[in-house]
Amino acid sequence: MGFQTVMNVLIRFETELWNAVDARLRAECDLPLSRFAPMQVMARRHRCRVYDIAEELSMTIGGVSKLVDRIEATGYCKRSPNPDDRRSSIIELTPLGQEILSRASTVFEDELRNQLGSAMVAAIDMSRPLAVRDGADRRAWRDPEPDDPDEPDTEPEGPIL
Repeated sequence: MGFQTVMNVLIRFETELWNAVDARLRAECDLPLSRFAPMQVMARRHRCRVYDIAEELSMTIGGVSKLVDRIEATGYCKRSPNPDDRRSSIIELTPLGQEILSRASTVFEDELRNQLGSAMVAAIDMSRPLAVRDGADRRAWRDPEPDDPDEPDTEPEGPIL
């Protein structure tokens, strides 16, 4: 498998993972994943600023500022003046924001477990030689001629992926 193929598979996997988690968060918490991630940062960071969210999520400051505006409009966070720098604000979750984040975190983790569990099974299956994936005996893809013909054929050490 070439590097371009690996990159394409990873991008598709990331997109499908994002879509699945986003759909579940929207359905059960009415919270898009794009707002959940900044709220996680707000909950972790003391004296959180837009810059801190942008840095942690590898986003632009302008993009994060717009997201924070949307989160604030739902009542999940509030901005207050930064006493150390009047050009920025301190962002913190409201009690309602903390409540929705707590509920959403459970949904997020559950859906990740569901998605990654099946993805891990698929990844392990894809890493196996074709003969094993098709249900052939494991020995069919190993060296048929052992170094010592008198030595019994044994399973290789460690897991076969």
